Amino acid sequence: MSSAESARRTRAGRPGRAALLLLLCPLASCSSETSTGSSSSTDPNVLPVSVSGPLCSAGAYLNEPCVSVTVCTPGTRTCQNIGGILLDTGSTGLRLFRSVLSGVSPSTIAIGSATLAECVTFLDGSSDWGPVEVADVVLGGEPAVQVPIHVLDANFGPPPTACPSPDTGPADAGFNGILGVGVFAQDCGSPCSGGSGPYFTCQGGSCTPYPESPAESVPLSDQVTNPVAVLPLDNNGVVVELPAVAASGVVSTTGSLTLGIGTRPNNTPANPTTFPLDENGEFSTGGAGIPLEKAFVDTGSNGLFFPAPAGSGLVDCGGSDEGWYCPPSLVTLSPTMIGKSGAPDLSVAFQIGDFATLTAGSASVFPDIGGGETATQGFDWGLPFFLGRTVYLGIEGASSSLGTGPYFAF
Repeated sequence: MSSAESARRTRAGRPGRAALLLLLCPLASCSSETSTGSSSSTDPNVLPVSVSGPLCSAGAYLNEPCVSVTVCTPGTRTCQNIGGILLDTGSTGLRLFRSVLSGVSPSTIAIGSATLAECVTFLDGSSDWGPVEVADVVLGGEPAVQVPIHVLDANFGPPPTACPSPDTGPADAGFNGILGVGVFAQDCGSPCSGGSGPYFTCQGGSCTPYPESPAESVPLSDQVTNPVAVLPLDNNGVVVELPAVAASGVVSTTGSLTLGIGTRPNNTPANPTTFPLDENGEFSTGGAGIPLEKAFVDTGSNGLFFPAPAGSGLVDCGGSDEGWYCPPSLVTLSPTMIGKSGAPDLSVAFQIGDFATLTAGSASVFPDIGGGETATQGFDWGLPFFLGRTVYLGIEGASSSLGTGPYFAF
């Protein structure tokens, strides 16, 4: 696995984030129009999701899905509930800024006399850096699980040259942390060896890639881990359910993240179409004038990102909205999703509107915004794809009635 693939596996998202932050109204001044989904539940395996709404931090941006998690000092009841966490199906594991941890002390992971650290880079060119530490994590009403998490701290290390200009804190990033609940159990997996992955060891004011020998690999037990994968019952995947949103957008909306697939009555699949994924968590998308591309589904990307078909009218907005599409009229496309090994194949229609016009008002959640900024990285089915759908994501090696992961289904 190349470093680029590893980065995508960590998170595919945040295309165009910098351009978006300047366009949002402060949450307190937005209009009251909202769309409500199924966010209220007493089931222990259900977490409310708020898209650009109350669960997000003050720097919330367009199409940002947020949840809250509880983090505890390992083996204790010293815990803290933290909101403003980006829900990201395109990454693996929990990542939290050091600055939002209050009274909770995760344990460092030592590699000999050095400290394990990680740099993750994203498709928008940004990065996050900091040590890998162990904490107890509580999702909803589930039992606490002890897993390595990534503590984001731009002042740790210092950051290596491979991690340029990491996010300095929540105000810079637009969130307090990231909860990666994608289709992998660890964020790099067994291919992470010989300095080819995101891990480093730090000692005496310097950090070097880890491990240095191609014959070695970062132990799975030390890698940032998807907390869902180690739950005692609901550990084979997740279900993301968000309501449909009008093309003109709404200020915010709510939905749910349900842990497990077919493990309880509330997560039993209703005969969706299942797409097997390859070793990188990808499938294919093409047609409707779009060349066949590697593709991925990712709540952490706030738009649909793909190359513009010739003659479609999908032109770049330019200026402060560069990277987004601003067509003169609404464009409808119906490319085909294709699973690993060519099956299944399903045409999926969507629309793209004028980004500049749509975002000029108070709305912050849109089903029809997209761009080409990351098109060279494949077809990115971001947050708009999830609106109005129930989407299942199966973790690698784990089985359900939908098959053995990795897969997604809707």
